[in-house]
Amino acid sequence: MELMGSTLTAEYTRPKTSQFFPAISNMVSSYRSNQPVLAMNPSANQPWRTNAYYRTGSATTIPSLSSIQRENLGFDLVRAKTMFYPSNRSAMITRYTPDDWYKSNQSNYRESESSRNSAERLRRDTIRLMQDKEQLTRRTQETTSKNIGERLNDISFWRSELNHEIDNMVSEIMALTEVKRRLERALQETEGPLQVSQECLYHREKRMSIDLVHDNVEKDLIREVETIKSCQERMRRHLDKAINQLASNRAAQHELERDLSDKVTAQRIDNRCHHLRNASDGISYYRGIERLDPSLSLPDSWSKFTDDNILHSQSERAASHKLRDVIEILLNATSNEMWKHFNTVNVAFTNRMSETADAKNSLQTHLAKTLQEIFQTEMLIESLKKALRDKECPLKVAQTRLDERTRRPNVELCRDNPHHRLVGEVREIEDTIHKLRERLMEAENTLQKLVKTKAALEHDLSIKANSLFLDQEKCMGIRKSFPSTPRLVGYT
Repeated sequence: MELMGSTLTAEYTRPKTSQFFPAISNMVSSYRSNQPVLAMNPSANQPWRTNAYYRTGSATTIPSLSSIQRENLGFDLVRAKTMFYPSNRSAMITRYTPDDWYKSNQSNYRESESSRNSAERLRRDTIRLMQDKEQLTRRTQETTSKNIGERLNDISFWRSELNHEIDNMVSEIMALTEVKRRLERALQETEGPLQVSQECLYHREKRMSIDLVHDNVEKDLIREVETIKSCQERMRRHLDKAINQLASNRAAQHELERDLSDKVTAQRIDNRCHHLRNASDGISYYRGIERLDPSLSLPDSWSKFTDDNILHSQSERAASHKLRDVIEILLNATSNEMWKHFNTVNVAFTNRMSETADAKNSLQTHLAKTLQEIFQTEMLIESLKKALRDKECPLKVAQTRLDERTRRPNVELCRDNPHHRLVGEVREIEDTIHKLRERLMEAENTLQKLVKTKAALEHDLSIKANSLFLDQEKCMGIRKSFPSTPRLVGYT
């Protein structure tokens, strides 16, 4: 009959003179013991065995030896042979069978092989996945770089178009600015002939008695004034158009330059992105940046925006060129008209002259007196201003004293004589300042009247001087200052 659940528990002895290899682990107690096995408690090192098993084994291992006889033996007892008796089998715990041991080993083998297969399969799949993802990442990066390169080409194309259009617009702005400058000079040149003609008409109205007639000279002068004013009106109208067109041209240029600046910035950024590599400096993590979409346009709207700017600029350039042609025609026409009337008036002026020397001398005397009075009034105004400035410090002192005395504590805050005097001083200075300011205002008003009188006298004096030239054959000398044709068309 096979004993189930038991193993050989024989204990062996070795002579003291025998030599064994030293233990290579820290479990020295598993190989050697300083005490006999019968005197130790084996359950400390073999917890799977019960105490009853050791007690039974120790009682039946060597039944015929006493303790003294055991001590006289010539060898150490390492383990005594265990004797199995039928009475001990019932006390032993149940063990595993060899089939269980074999099945356990097979199970461990199968589990180990399965784990190794899974690990190998996982390793192969992971390596393949890493290689696929590496290729995918590299292809995606190359595609992105290619797209950025194409985008750079698009930006370069539109940059060249914008630069070309900006150059054309700058040239057109310079040309229109030159025509506008000529028109302004031509308009400014008409002020002289108009002033001469108006002064002539004004002074001829001053003629006395029989000289005050509506003759051919007066008719031609009126017609000349109307012609010059008509030319001026047309010039101003076209000057306003030129100013507005220049503003439109500059606005279109500004849009082009802003678009160009944006494209330069975008090209610089995309070029930097295009040259970024995995080993480049300055790359970093930006968490969540892929969820941010600050885009304001699409490729179609992006190209349409620049195309619209270029078309708008071309339209403004065409309008500007047309306006320049119109202004050129206007300058030539107005110059011919003014020269025609100027010659007609000069022919009529040769038959009539008058002199107004007395009025001129009187006007000069009054003008000198007015200038002297203006000087005296200006000195008075300066004196009044100085007096006002001189009152600022006393007023500050009085008000500061009042402010400081308000900080007296408790009953010391007394409304005493100094307080009343300070209040009176402040009111007195303020009243003085008020009166001085009123007088300063009157002086300034008087000065304005004097200045206006001075201007009127100077204007009347210029009229009398022109009348004097007319009467003494000097009016023709003034009319010789009529601008030439190049000046009337704005070249010089």
